[in-house]
Amino acid sequence: MIIKTQAELDGILAIGRICGNVLKRMGEAVKPGMTTKELDDICGQLFVEYGAVSAPIHFYKFPGQCCISVNDEVAHGIPGDRVIKAGDLVNIDISAVKDGFVGDTSATFAVPPVKVVNRKLMDAGKEALEAALNAAVAGKPMNGIGLAAQKVARRHGYKIVENLCGHGVGYTLHDKPEAVYNYYEKLDRRMLQHGMCIAIEPFLSLGDDYVEEEADGWTLKTPNRSQVVQYEHSVMVRDGEPPLILTLPDC
Repeated sequence: MIIKTQAELDGILAIGRICGNVLKRMGEAVKPGMTTKELDDICGQLFVEYGAVSAPIHFYKFPGQCCISVNDEVAHGIPGDRVIKAGDLVNIDISAVKDGFVGDTSATFAVPPVKVVNRKLMDAGKEALEAALNAAVAGKPMNGIGLAAQKVARRHGYKIVENLCGHGVGYTLHDKPEAVYNYYEKLDRRMLQHGMCIAIEPFLSLGDDYVEEEADGWTLKTPNRSQVVQYEHSVMVRDGEPPLILTLPDC
Protein backbone atom coordinates (compact mmCIF):
# COMPACT_ATOMS: atom_id res chain seq x y z
CA MET A 1 0.00 0.00 0.00
CA ILE A 2 1.15 3.52 -0.76
CA ILE A 3 -0.59 6.15 1.35
CA LYS A 4 -1.90 9.05 -0.72
CA THR A 5 -4.53 10.68 1.49
CA GLN A 6 -4.88 11.82 5.08
CA ALA A 7 -7.83 9.45 5.51
CA GLU A 8 -5.62 6.50 4.58
CA LEU A 9 -2.94 7.63 7.00
CA ASP A 10 -5.48 8.10 9.78
CA GLY A 11 -6.94 4.65 9.15
CA ILE A 12 -3.67 2.77 9.16
CA LEU A 13 -2.41 4.71 12.19
CA ALA A 14 -5.57 3.77 14.09
CA ILE A 15 -5.24 0.03 13.49
CA GLY A 16 -1.49 0.19 14.02
CA ARG A 17 -1.97 1.77 17.42
CA ILE A 18 -4.48 -0.94 18.31
CA CYS A 19 -2.01 -3.65 17.36
CA GLY A 20 0.71 -1.97 19.41
CA ASN A 21 -1.56 -1.70 22.44
CA VAL A 22 -2.67 -5.33 22.19
CA LEU A 23 0.93 -6.54 21.89
CA LYS A 24 2.02 -4.48 24.89
CA ARG A 25 -0.85 -5.69 27.07
CA MET A 26 -0.34 -9.32 26.05
CA GLY A 27 3.38 -9.08 26.79
CA GLU A 28 2.53 -7.82 30.26
CA ALA A 29 0.14 -10.76 30.72
CA VAL A 30 2.65 -13.51 29.92
CA LYS A 31 3.40 -15.62 33.00
CA PRO A 32 4.51 -19.14 33.87
CA GLY A 33 1.71 -21.68 34.16
CA MET A 34 -0.64 -20.20 31.58
CA THR A 35 -1.27 -21.92 28.28
CA THR A 36 -0.78 -20.27 24.93
CA LYS A 37 -4.55 -20.65 24.40
CA GLU A 38 -5.21 -18.65 27.56
CA LEU A 39 -2.88 -15.96 26.25
CA ASP A 40 -4.65 -16.04 22.89
CA ASP A 41 -8.01 -15.63 24.65
CA ILE A 42 -6.69 -12.35 26.07
CA CYS A 43 -5.91 -11.28 22.52
CA GLY A 44 -9.47 -12.03 21.43
CA GLN A 45 -10.90 -10.05 24.35
CA LEU A 46 -8.68 -7.08 23.52
CA PHE A 47 -9.71 -7.14 19.86
CA VAL A 48 -13.34 -6.90 20.97
CA GLU A 49 -12.43 -4.04 23.31
CA TYR A 50 -10.75 -2.11 20.50
CA GLY A 51 -13.32 -2.97 17.84
CA ALA A 52 -10.86 -4.88 15.67
CA VAL A 53 -10.74 -8.40 14.27
CA SER A 54 -7.90 -10.88 13.90
CA ALA A 55 -6.16 -10.54 10.53
CA PRO A 56 -4.91 -14.18 10.47
CA ILE A 57 -8.47 -15.39 10.96
CA HIS A 58 -9.94 -12.84 8.55
CA PHE A 59 -7.52 -13.53 5.70
CA TYR A 60 -6.30 -17.10 6.29
CA LYS A 61 -8.68 -18.81 8.74
CA PHE A 62 -5.77 -19.28 11.15
CA PRO A 63 -6.75 -21.36 14.21
CA GLY A 64 -6.13 -18.60 16.74
CA GLN A 65 -6.56 -14.88 17.28
CA CYS A 66 -2.81 -14.36 16.93
CA CYS A 67 0.39 -16.35 16.44
CA ILE A 68 2.17 -17.42 19.64
CA SER A 69 5.51 -19.18 19.19
CA VAL A 70 7.46 -20.57 22.14
CA ASN A 71 11.17 -21.39 22.25
CA ASP A 72 11.96 -23.65 19.28
CA GLU A 73 8.87 -22.39 17.43
CA VAL A 74 9.89 -19.47 15.22
CA ALA A 75 6.61 -18.20 13.78
CA HIS A 76 2.95 -19.02 13.13
CA GLY A 77 2.66 -20.99 16.37
CA ILE A 78 -0.91 -22.16 16.98
CA PRO A 79 -2.29 -21.27 20.44
CA GLY A 80 -3.16 -24.40 22.38
CA ASP A 81 -2.47 -26.38 25.51
CA ARG A 82 1.27 -25.70 25.61
CA VAL A 83 2.13 -24.39 29.07
CA ILE A 84 4.43 -21.37 29.28
CA LYS A 85 7.30 -22.00 31.68
CA ALA A 86 9.91 -19.94 33.51
CA GLY A 87 12.83 -19.22 31.19
CA ASP A 88 10.78 -19.52 28.00
CA LEU A 89 10.98 -17.15 25.07
CA VAL A 90 7.50 -16.28 23.80
CA ASN A 91 6.98 -14.55 20.47
CA ILE A 92 3.60 -12.85 20.05
CA ASP A 93 2.64 -11.73 16.54
CA ILE A 94 -0.35 -9.39 16.42
CA SER A 95 -2.12 -8.41 13.22
CA ALA A 96 -5.61 -7.00 13.04
CA VAL A 97 -8.16 -5.33 10.79
CA LYS A 98 -10.39 -2.32 11.42
CA ASP A 99 -12.28 -0.17 8.92
CA GLY A 100 -10.53 -1.92 6.04
CA PHE A 101 -6.98 -1.24 7.25
CA VAL A 102 -4.45 -3.74 8.58
CA GLY A 103 -1.67 -3.44 11.16
CA ASP A 104 1.05 -5.96 11.97
CA THR A 105 3.55 -6.02 14.84
CA SER A 106 5.45 -8.59 16.85
CA ALA A 107 7.90 -9.00 19.72
CA THR A 108 9.66 -11.72 21.67
CA PHE A 109 9.17 -11.73 25.43
CA ALA A 110 11.32 -13.54 27.99
CA VAL A 111 9.73 -15.25 30.98
CA PRO A 112 11.98 -14.75 34.05
CA PRO A 113 14.53 -15.92 34.91
CA VAL A 114 16.06 -14.85 31.61
CA LYS A 115 19.03 -16.84 30.37
CA VAL A 116 22.08 -14.77 29.40
CA VAL A 117 22.16 -16.33 25.93
CA ASN A 118 18.53 -15.34 25.38
CA ARG A 119 19.02 -11.80 26.64
CA LYS A 120 21.92 -11.25 24.25
CA LEU A 121 19.90 -12.63 21.34
CA MET A 122 16.93 -10.41 22.22
CA ASP A 123 19.09 -7.31 22.47
CA ALA A 124 20.60 -8.05 19.06
CA GLY A 125 17.12 -8.63 17.60
CA LYS A 126 15.95 -5.22 18.78
CA GLU A 127 19.13 -3.62 17.43
CA ALA A 128 18.61 -5.32 14.06
CA LEU A 129 15.06 -4.00 13.81
CA GLU A 130 16.21 -0.49 14.68
CA ALA A 131 18.91 -0.62 12.01
CA ALA A 132 16.45 -1.95 9.44
CA LEU A 133 13.96 0.79 10.27
CA ASN A 134 16.60 3.49 9.84
CA ALA A 135 17.41 2.10 6.38
CA ALA A 136 13.81 2.42 5.21
CA VAL A 137 14.02 5.86 3.58
CA ALA A 138 12.30 6.84 0.34
CA GLY A 139 14.61 6.86 -2.66
CA LYS A 140 16.95 4.27 -1.20
CA PRO A 141 17.19 0.60 -2.26
CA MET A 142 14.74 -1.73 -0.56
CA ASN A 143 17.50 -4.30 -0.10
CA GLY A 144 19.23 -1.85 2.24
CA ILE A 145 16.71 -2.91 4.89
CA GLY A 146 17.93 -6.49 4.86
CA LEU A 147 21.55 -5.40 4.59
CA ALA A 148 21.23 -3.32 7.75
CA ALA A 149 19.64 -6.18 9.71
CA GLN A 150 22.16 -8.71 8.42
CA LYS A 151 25.11 -6.53 9.44
CA VAL A 152 23.84 -6.40 13.01
CA ALA A 153 23.25 -10.15 13.13
CA ARG A 154 26.73 -10.93 11.82
CA ARG A 155 28.41 -8.48 14.18
CA HIS A 156 26.89 -10.34 17.12
CA GLY A 157 27.57 -13.81 15.70
CA TYR A 158 23.97 -14.65 14.75
CA LYS A 159 22.24 -15.73 11.56
CA ILE A 160 19.32 -14.14 9.71
CA VAL A 161 16.47 -16.52 8.90
CA GLU A 162 16.35 -16.05 5.14
CA ASN A 163 13.13 -17.80 4.13
CA LEU A 164 10.98 -15.47 6.23
CA CYS A 165 10.58 -11.85 5.21
CA GLY A 166 8.72 -8.62 5.73
CA HIS A 167 5.96 -7.49 3.40
CA GLY A 168 3.64 -4.73 2.39
CA VAL A 169 0.75 -3.95 4.69
CA GLY A 170 -2.31 -1.75 4.46
CA TYR A 171 -5.45 -3.12 2.86
CA THR A 172 -4.40 -6.76 3.30
CA LEU A 173 -2.09 -8.53 5.72
CA HIS A 174 0.39 -9.30 2.95
CA ASP A 175 0.08 -6.34 0.61
CA LYS A 176 2.50 -5.08 -2.03
CA PRO A 177 5.49 -5.18 -1.97
CA GLU A 178 5.18 -8.92 -1.46
CA ALA A 179 8.65 -9.49 0.03
CA VAL A 180 10.90 -7.22 2.08
CA TYR A 181 14.01 -9.33 2.55
CA ASN A 182 15.69 -9.55 5.96
CA TYR A 183 19.08 -10.15 4.34
CA TYR A 184 20.98 -8.47 1.51
CA GLU A 185 19.52 -9.69 -1.77
CA LYS A 186 21.77 -8.25 -4.47
CA LEU A 187 19.30 -9.04 -7.27
CA ASP A 188 16.58 -6.93 -5.64
CA ARG A 189 16.53 -3.65 -7.61
CA ARG A 190 13.40 -2.14 -6.07
CA MET A 191 13.46 1.35 -4.58
CA LEU A 192 11.55 2.58 -1.56
CA GLN A 193 8.80 5.13 -2.20
CA HIS A 194 7.34 7.85 -0.04
CA GLY A 195 4.06 6.67 1.49
CA MET A 196 4.89 2.96 1.10
CA CYS A 197 3.62 0.90 4.03
CA ILE A 198 5.65 -2.15 4.94
CA ALA A 199 6.11 -4.54 7.85
CA ILE A 200 9.79 -4.88 8.76
CA GLU A 201 10.54 -8.04 10.78
CA PRO A 202 14.06 -9.50 10.92
CA PHE A 203 14.43 -12.94 12.54
CA LEU A 204 17.76 -13.56 14.32
CA SER A 205 18.89 -17.13 15.02
CA LEU A 206 21.55 -18.70 17.18
CA GLY A 207 22.50 -21.04 14.33
CA ASP A 208 20.05 -21.93 11.57
CA ASP A 209 19.34 -19.60 8.66
CA TYR A 210 16.05 -21.13 7.53
CA VAL A 211 12.86 -22.63 8.95
CA GLU A 212 10.74 -25.64 8.12
CA GLU A 213 6.97 -26.08 8.36
CA GLU A 214 5.63 -28.56 10.87
CA ALA A 215 2.96 -31.18 10.18
CA ASP A 216 0.18 -28.87 11.43
CA GLY A 217 0.65 -26.78 8.28
CA TRP A 218 1.34 -23.58 10.21
CA THR A 219 4.10 -23.75 12.83
CA LEU A 220 7.61 -22.93 11.60
CA LYS A 221 10.75 -24.25 13.33
CA THR A 222 14.47 -24.22 12.62
CA PRO A 223 15.78 -27.64 11.52
CA ASN A 224 18.22 -27.90 14.43
CA ARG A 225 15.88 -26.18 16.88
CA SER A 226 18.08 -23.09 17.09
CA GLN A 227 16.53 -20.37 19.20
CA VAL A 228 15.17 -17.41 17.21
CA VAL A 229 13.84 -13.97 18.15
CA GLN A 230 11.78 -11.57 16.06
CA TYR A 231 10.74 -7.95 16.43
CA GLU A 232 8.41 -6.23 13.97
CA HIS A 233 6.83 -2.89 13.23
CA SER A 234 4.59 -1.69 10.43
CA VAL A 235 5.88 1.61 9.05
CA MET A 236 5.24 4.26 6.43
CA VAL A 237 8.31 5.16 4.39
CA ARG A 238 9.13 8.88 4.18
CA ASP A 239 11.41 11.18 2.20
CA GLY A 240 14.68 12.14 3.84
CA GLU A 241 14.06 10.62 7.25
CA PRO A 242 13.39 7.27 8.97
CA PRO A 243 9.88 5.88 8.53
CA LEU A 244 6.82 6.73 10.56
CA ILE A 245 6.25 3.77 12.91
CA LEU A 246 2.58 2.85 12.72
CA THR A 247 2.38 0.19 15.42
CA LEU A 248 3.56 2.00 18.55
CA PRO A 249 1.34 1.61 21.64
CA ASP A 250 -0.24 4.65 23.25
CA CYS A 251 2.40 4.66 25.99
